[in-house]
Amino acid sequence: MSAPSHAHHDVHHHGDASGHGTLRGYVTGFVLAVILTAIPFWLVMGDVLGDSQTTALVIMALAVVQIIVHMVYFLHMNTRSEGGWTMLALIFTVVLVVITLSGSLWVMYHLNHNMMPVSAHDMRNMP
Repeated sequence: MSAPSHAHHDVHHHGDASGHGTLRGYVTGFVLAVILTAIPFWLVMGDVLGDSQTTALVIMALAVVQIIVHMVYFLHMNTRSEGGWTMLALIFTVVLVVITLSGSLWVMYHLNHNMMPVSAHDMRNMP
């Protein structure tokens, strides 16, 4: 008896319909990541926009774009991979992060507002 032939042993059978990436995909992701890192650095170091709030908003927007670049080019996340479960997990994670950040900002704002020391004028008017 001969052993069964395993001519196709290098075929992926784990049900993942998405590819594992190509050199071109990784280089594209790397170049985009470098550009999305250099732009905020240039904005801050050159004081290009002049307004710190506008600069912060632009940097946060570029950070979101960079997160998406990393997820697509390096983590290979899309709606088809693993039957859509990775996208569902991502949505759940985003909801938790938004709840955590907004709750933290809310608590810090109210602590700052309620715990600030009172002025001398307010002290005179206290009972």
